[in-house]
Amino acid sequence: MPTIPVRRSPRVSGGSKVAGQTVSRNEIGVSTPSKRKFRSNSTTEDNVVTSTLTPSPMGISPSKWKSPRRCVNDSPKSPLNANRGDKAINLSKSPVKRRLSECFLEKPMWNPRNMEQLNAVKEALHVSRAPSNLVCRQVEQNRVLEFCKQAVEKEKAGSLYVCGCPGTGKSLSMEKVKEVLGNWADESGFQAPDTLSVNCTSLSNTSDIFGKILDKIQPRRKLNSSASPLQYLQKMFSEKQQPAGTKMLLIVADELDYLITKDRVVLHELFMLTTFPFSRFVLIGIANAIDLADRFLPKLQSLNCKPAVITFRAYSKDQIISILQQRFEVFPYTIFQPQALELCARKVASASGDMRKALWVCRSAIEMLEAEIRDSISSLDLPSLHGGVSHQQRDGACDKSPIHESNVVRVDHVAIALSKAYRSPVVDTIQSLPQHQQIILCSAVKLFRGKKKDATIGELNISYLDVCKSTLIPPVGIMELSSMCRVLGDQGILKVGKAREEKLSRVTLKVDEADITFALQGIRFFRNCLQQV
Repeated sequence: MPTIPVRRSPRVSGGSKVAGQTVSRNEIGVSTPSKRKFRSNSTTEDNVVTSTLTPSPMGISPSKWKSPRRCVNDSPKSPLNANRGDKAINLSKSPVKRRLSECFLEKPMWNPRNMEQLNAVKEALHVSRAPSNLVCRQVEQNRVLEFCKQAVEKEKAGSLYVCGCPGTGKSLSMEKVKEVLGNWADESGFQAPDTLSVNCTSLSNTSDIFGKILDKIQPRRKLNSSASPLQYLQKMFSEKQQPAGTKMLLIVADELDYLITKDRVVLHELFMLTTFPFSRFVLIGIANAIDLADRFLPKLQSLNCKPAVITFRAYSKDQIISILQQRFEVFPYTIFQPQALELCARKVASASGDMRKALWVCRSAIEMLEAEIRDSISSLDLPSLHGGVSHQQRDGACDKSPIHESNVVRVDHVAIALSKAYRSPVVDTIQSLPQHQQIILCSAVKLFRGKKKDATIGELNISYLDVCKSTLIPPVGIMELSSMCRVLGDQGILKVGKAREEKLSRVTLKVDEADITFALQGIRFFRNCLQQV
């Protein structure tokens, strides 16, 4: 059997002997440009010998090897049987970014084409879906709970006013307090109070709340036509000792500001019922106004019976992220990119801190992803120029798509959902502008960063040309640019002054830079352009 010659390097320093020949270690393990050149001209027999001498890293055919130019992290000392297909690269991240991306990296991606998964996620993000444990509100809940415990222990009436911005967990916290209070009373040997929850917006008349209270205390009581429910309650709490064993009554009046009338009688009398000597009910009023007790109940303060006040602050960015992650933790797959959740939380926290708005934005972003996937499926069903797409190809695309990163809710989905949630006339106008007018606004924002508040049309034209050059869009002339600035001035977005020469006219932004950034961030080019320093 003939011996196949083996190419040897002229500079050999230590190696292994194969078929009586010394082969360089560098020749086997490392591919240099000169060796690649020689190897490209080598015969098929040389390739066979090389494949025999050098084992495949993955134990597969040499055609699936990775080129040394692609394996930038490899070294000559790397083991040949290392798993080069592993994509889990250990990146150095800050602790904050690592926490945000923890769930995204550890869980597999979900399949939004699966209607069962899709409906389950939408239901988890619904406002009416109350979580079993309300996070980020433990301090406020404990204060309300301690107030109610003291009233039950001492069998003493009292009033509490809970206030805060909409969507900060006030009503949800009260439901949790009622549940915990009942369990505590049973365990401690106290008589659990009766509870009455009233949403004041459901009352046809503001004074109907007294009838509801009386019905709860004495359900079958027939009133005299001459006495109103309020008068009966006042008489009962001021003259008559309640029988032994009578339960305390906890009243939770939500949307309390609906009871504010011109003379403020209803609201005042409601709180005054807790000051009668034989009153046995605890009133918790819930509203958004922080100073409601000071503005509408001044007489209570003079009588030294002003209700205690507990304020629910707006949710911060970190709290919104924690609440959203709590809703997603029941799912064994990743639904949102961490950057998308952070964008949603940051915008909602800076605007209002309303958790209901954050949930709405997340649901809207999921619906956009759903529509995007539906459009991609429809495009597969359209016949192509070469005879259409086969069922096998379409099914294969559907099977492979769920594992792709495009099947999670991305930043652009959340950005569009936020623009719908916080839609304003300025944002709508900017988003409907022609492309070159949007580029002018983008150029103006970049130009006016820092202390500069105005510039000439000539200076704006230089910034405009730089932006057009970066995106390979043909720019317009300076006269047409000036004309478009006048159009933007007519729409109230720019202010253009007058000068002898058109390029010397001063230009100033009349809208907030944040509105322009928010309106254009849904387009990748503008988002990258505005992020550049």
